[in-house]
Amino acid sequence: MAIKVFDLSCEHDHLFEGWFSSLDTYDDQLSRGMVRCPVCQSAQITRRVSAPHLNVSHLKAEPQVAKGQGSGSATVLAPSSSQLATLQAEMLRQIREIVRNTDNVGTQFADEARRMHEGEIEQRAIRGTATASECQSLLDDGISIMPIPDILDDDRLQ
Repeated sequence: MAIKVFDLSCEHDHLFEGWFSSLDTYDDQLSRGMVRCPVCQSAQITRRVSAPHLNVSHLKAEPQVAKGQGSGSATVLAPSSSQLATLQAEMLRQIREIVRNTDNVGTQFADEARRMHEGEIEQRAIRGTATASECQSLLDDGISIMPIPDILDDDRLQ
């Protein structure tokens, strides 16, 4: 059976994937309120423009299997779609919690990161904004940084 993978978002711009057997199945489940955001449980869902999902399973290696005790049979271990949605929601919740526990230094991000790197101020987790040239300069100087998508930063969503 072919699976349709849609990029979805709720009214809070939380992004997630939905896997359906067809577009009609998606439309039916959406109309009945069965499609919900795994982050906030909103049922106000819209499809986003996405790249096509290609079925290349025939190109992959055989799945890992767990041998049944004494039976000689093999069982493929794979989480269900509801388990995957739960795992994704929990992962996003934990990442957002980590982001919430950083100091938002706004446009002073590059200066604060450099001052910490040079030992002028105490190390702490920070987030903020920086220009592309400021980011490149930090990276050139061996200062590790990483972008945070808007969906993980509550301050950017407001």
